[in-house]
Amino acid sequence: MRIDTLGVQAFIALAQHRNFRIAADELHISQTALSRRLQTLEAHLGVKLIERTTRSVELTRIGRDFLPRGRRLLGELETALTEIRETGKALRGDVTIACVPTAGVRYLPRAIQEYSARFPDNRIRILDHSSHGVAEAVLRREAEFGINIGGAQVADLQSIPLVRDAFVLICRDDHALADRKRVSWSQLAPYPLIFAGQVSGNRPLLDLALAADAPRLSAYYEVQRSSTALGLVAEGVGAAVVPGLAVQKDAYPRIRVVALVQPVVSRALVLTSTRSAQLSPAAQALYDMLIRHARAHSRP
Repeated sequence: MRIDTLGVQAFIALAQHRNFRIAADELHISQTALSRRLQTLEAHLGVKLIERTTRSVELTRIGRDFLPRGRRLLGELETALTEIRETGKALRGDVTIACVPTAGVRYLPRAIQEYSARFPDNRIRILDHSSHGVAEAVLRREAEFGINIGGAQVADLQSIPLVRDAFVLICRDDHALADRKRVSWSQLAPYPLIFAGQVSGNRPLLDLALAADAPRLSAYYEVQRSSTALGLVAEGVGAAVVPGLAVQKDAYPRIRVVALVQPVVSRALVLTSTRSAQLSPAAQALYDMLIRHARAHSRP
């Protein structure tokens, strides 16, 4: 049922002043407009609320019963609108974002710490998904925006570059390559490797970049998440190829990070949102902060 707030306002003003001219002046409308609003409300309700004579304006019995309810209705509406307006001005509210797990290891925490310091009352819900899951969460509006791996364009989604993330070799300190500063991909051929699985969003990037070298690499183990690869390396299972941002400093004291060259393979992390997205003020503040971080770190 449609709520005629203008008609309710007209009725309450008339009930309070019992005078069309004064009520119309209070609402900053003409007496004709006031009468039309009241008539529309009464027609919608199918009852008379006001009895008007040449000398007086009186409430009907139904009008007297409705008056306190109408005042309460407008009061609650005004309170709700005020809360929404103040929330928008103060950028208050909860934010839900989606991201690939490696973005949540080192990149995202930096921005969240700054965001939480500025907006301590705002809660952030993070959905850590695969690349495909991030896109789906944003498309289904489960998340207001996402941090994903750049690559194939998805209809209805737009992307803004954030940072480039080079793939590295990680191995334990007792591995034969642990003391190297950098190694080429061809030099990995003799060693059993832990590699991104077919479901991982990193795998297509690696397959494309390493079309010539991949057949010679010994991918003994496949994992879908870099965190699993880190755990296996820490236990001495083998060496792994992971994105650089997946390696958290000092989390695994025995793990060494070696740059991979010839070629240097990297991926782009991007901010992704629907093309028609209207972010909440709280989400927009975080979105803008991530862009500022990206621009600051891209400067020479």
